[in-house]
Amino acid sequence: MRLATWNVNSVRARVDRVIAFLERSGTDVLAIQETKCRDEQFPHAAFEAAGYEVAHTGHSAWNGVAIASRVGIDDVSTSFPGQPGFAKPAAPVRDADAPAEAPDPTPDEAVTLLDVPAPVEARALGATCGGVRVWSLYVPHGRAIGDPHYAYKLAWLGALRDTAAGWLSDDPGAQVALVGDWNVIPLDTDVYDPSVFVGHTHVTPAEREAFAAFTGAGYTEVTREHLPAEHTYTYWDYQQLAFPRNKGLRIDFAYASPAVRDRVTGVVVDRDERKGKGASDHVPVILDLADPA
Repeated sequence: MRLATWNVNSVRARVDRVIAFLERSGTDVLAIQETKCRDEQFPHAAFEAAGYEVAHTGHSAWNGVAIASRVGIDDVSTSFPGQPGFAKPAAPVRDADAPAEAPDPTPDEAVTLLDVPAPVEARALGATCGGVRVWSLYVPHGRAIGDPHYAYKLAWLGALRDTAAGWLSDDPGAQVALVGDWNVIPLDTDVYDPSVFVGHTHVTPAEREAFAAFTGAGYTEVTREHLPAEHTYTYWDYQQLAFPRNKGLRIDFAYASPAVRDRVTGVVVDRDERKGKGASDHVPVILDLADPA
């Protein structure tokens, strides 16, 4: 089975490229991130015409994850157990009768929202495809150190790690693949210039530890295992000729359970998909899996 992951940066804008990739590469299962559309806007017809079933979750023009499969797609989950939600903190509300020079209210004095759970974003979708439990993951960006989104990112990764560890505790032989855009740069050699990211997200010790914790949960990051070369990138910004200058990042990965790791025979980063008109800023990462023993 050929399994790939790709942040397409808007599936509606790039559906022709995605279908062409599927047909050219012979991919059986594609985990897609950043679809940027609601469920009813997803271009199902194009995938179905190419022979793929699709599961998708998306609520707006942001986020969104999907899985396209031509080897079956069952037991779809639009979030993982314990997945945290996120909501912008409520802004303090000033008393309309307060003088203009009055200080802003303290958090205790601010008007708060009703105590309801923060909405779960469309960042994780799981489905069983050809016997493998595939999770298409779009890890939160984090925005900036100290931003509430940064704490959300760490909580999100921690919750996924704990849940994924539980799957293997329940069934050590489970076929699980956690693939997608992890928004973490695990090593300094995964970025064209580490100094550019000093003081920013993606490279902080906390993020790197949260990423590495999946190894302790029993999973192996198989893309590096098969492609250990330094400065192997999966993302290049659209700005400042980043791709021609190879100013890239390695942020798209695949953590495999032991049963899936044993099946991986090779990994390819399809760098050519970053070329040409209308390319995504990410490229597909492809895993070839042997038949199970």
